[in-house]
Amino acid sequence: MPYFRVTVPDPDLPTDIQRALAEGLTRLAVTVLHKDRARTIVHLSLVPPGRYYVDGTPLTGGRDAHVEATLTAGTNSAAEKAAFIAAADELLSDLLGPLPRSGVALHELHPESYGYNGVTQFDYYRRAVDAPHTPATTAAPAAR
Repeated sequence: MPYFRVTVPDPDLPTDIQRALAEGLTRLAVTVLHKDRARTIVHLSLVPPGRYYVDGTPLTGGRDAHVEATLTAGTNSAAEKAAFIAAADELLSDLLGPLPRSGVALHELHPESYGYNGVTQFDYYRRAVDAPHTPATTAAPAAR
């Protein structure tokens, strides 16, 4: 259940680019991190450039972006996380143009400290394992 917070210092970012950012990060969550699309959230925070600082000064004359993702600890390998960071950076540059210092941070939370719809990730996975095995259910969730 990834939650992405994307900060872009451009309150007038066109809607089509906003949608492309959300769709692109969701696609990467599914294809690179093997997450469940239906449980992936992207939150765009569009801020005035005067409230976004690079090297201690407000960003002027261009765009930048920062992505922070909250993930369940232990659900991705180092290689998957590195591939996601590289692909997300490429997505940002493709959509927003050259960026002075874009960043991507993956925050991993213990499954007992992170949840969705009132259920911790620990309980979500435990319930999936304990569920009766029928054609409609599997021993573990297909996506993380």
